[in-house]
Amino acid sequence: MTAVNESVAVGLAAYYQYVAQHLHTWADPLSNEQFWRKPYPYGNSVGHLVLHMTGNLNYYIGARVAETGYVRDRDREFTDRQPPSKEQALAAFDRTIDMVVATIQKQRAEDWGKSYTAQLEPEATDRFQIFLRCAGHAYHHVGQILYLSRELART
Repeated sequence: MTAVNESVAVGLAAYYQYVAQHLHTWADPLSNEQFWRKPYPYGNSVGHLVLHMTGNLNYYIGARVAETGYVRDRDREFTDRQPPSKEQALAAFDRTIDMVVATIQKQRAEDWGKSYTAQLEPEATDRFQIFLRCAGHAYHHVGQILYLSRELART
């Protein structure tokens, strides 16, 4: 079981780092103004998606698995009228990815199957499921950021 645990931990940690790398590929070239601008009258800015991804990981993994004490204000992730700078938002995201990776690396074989509960997440019933679901959620938003970044470059 040790080999499986190590494979799971290494694979998940690498995937979260991959997500962060791809986020930076598309977000780093944007100006602060582009980062926060919505290219369409509907939807989100790149910046608000980064805040959302940061809040999502800090709550579902930080608060619920790593016991960081993080308190989430999900609505504010999309509506903050005084958002941080692009650099601050990306730095917070990077710290969150570091926390997720450190939490993954602390999991023992028996930890992956431990019972898991969280608000607005009835599908994940154990720790492995929440790490997997959060990874998919994060990369889904990176796909949106790729699309938004391309659109912002055109305008």
